[in-house]
Amino acid sequence: MEERAQVINTEAPERKKISNKEVLSYFSYGMGQCMSFGLVGTYILYFYTDILGISALAASMIFVIARTFDAANDPLMASIMDTKRSKHGKFRQYLLYMPFFISMITIIAFLPLNLSPTASVIFAGATYILWGVFYTLSDVPFWSMSAVMSQEPQERTKLVTYANLGVFVGIGIPTLLFTPLAEFLGGGSLNDGFFFAVVILSLLMLPFMYVGFRNTKERVEPPKERVRIRDAIKIVKGNKPMFIILATFFCNVFVNITLTLNIYFFTYNLGNASLMAIFGIISLVSCVGFFFIPMLTKYFYKKHILMTVLIIDIIVRVVFFMTGYGNTMVVLAFLTVTMILYTATGPLISAMLAETIELTEVRTGQRSEAVTFSGQTFTGKLSIAIAGGATGVILTVVNYVPNQAQTEWTLQGLFFVIALLPAVGSIIRLILMYFYKYTEREFNDAVAELQMRKDQSS
Repeated sequence: MEERAQVINTEAPERKKISNKEVLSYFSYGMGQCMSFGLVGTYILYFYTDILGISALAASMIFVIARTFDAANDPLMASIMDTKRSKHGKFRQYLLYMPFFISMITIIAFLPLNLSPTASVIFAGATYILWGVFYTLSDVPFWSMSAVMSQEPQERTKLVTYANLGVFVGIGIPTLLFTPLAEFLGGGSLNDGFFFAVVILSLLMLPFMYVGFRNTKERVEPPKERVRIRDAIKIVKGNKPMFIILATFFCNVFVNITLTLNIYFFTYNLGNASLMAIFGIISLVSCVGFFFIPMLTKYFYKKHILMTVLIIDIIVRVVFFMTGYGNTMVVLAFLTVTMILYTATGPLISAMLAETIELTEVRTGQRSEAVTFSGQTFTGKLSIAIAGGATGVILTVVNYVPNQAQTEWTLQGLFFVIALLPAVGSIIRLILMYFYKYTEREFNDAVAELQMRKDQSS
């Protein structure tokens, strides 16, 4: 980290700070939204295989087809969002209406219907696709808000830091509460209380999301010329740094695989499914790393902070794998460290992506927050699709058999995925960051150029 970003930031124009109330409200929306994401991302595969009775391979095909469709749908929806305004603003209108739809489709997706095998697959695929569509209509505007609430680099970093904090807390809440809540509601049976726990958590998310709508404000005015749908292609083609950041974000696929398989690892390798609740606590505790990101970005480039985190992650995971899983407390300690490192990458990547919006505007004259952040949701959902497909394949390859004692081959295969596979993603990210050249200095140059154009036109 040879060059300090603090000097760079002092060269940026003076811009208004965001109040703590607004930042916390933005966090609240992300937390509420990701309670649904946590439920679906963590428990839908288990629901398909162990409650609906769908095979792991069929479930993996549902993930691949549904999430690929959903990912391809994101840029189209985003280009439409960039053309529409309402009395609530460009993006806040979606923050008002979509929470109800997300809550309802989450509940419907987990309905324990007694259907034939073919009907179960059709039901699962249809509801999974519909959930993805509604989630897109909430997630793209949510992330886009960070680019219109402020144009000051440190404020944006703070916003996306708290947004990512909301994401991990939101995902962590069902991870922490779902298993004990379902067992309590089911009289000790996870499967019997499964649906009732889904309903409670899906309704709980609504007030948190409403607070996010109520107390946030759009401040950055877009150019008078609106983005047309066909302009989205030009916008994406003209931004190489955005491509690199999105490829870096896509590498979440390796961690997404482990998050889906955790319940199998805890149940069979460690012999205790209730450890999912402990992992929920770990996920929440790991968010402590978020609070150091805004401080570090005052002194170092985000690129260099990210590369340092990735190197540490690779070393820790290799040691984890060599240590084994014989001691539950040691396993939980390693999972805590790796989760802290993983969560720290979120706000860095989101902040770097937000900064590419100004580069697009300099080059094309069009401001396209939704198209840019739809790239994040696109790659995120594509990574989830591939992770979902991969988990089904992995369970098949390691010869997983539901509700039975697993073979040593199966147990070792699960441990390899949990401990070591994400290191591959960290290695790829390191290579991508080596070629990333759009740092804070170039961002401030872009902001200054846009301000000069605005002054000349006024």
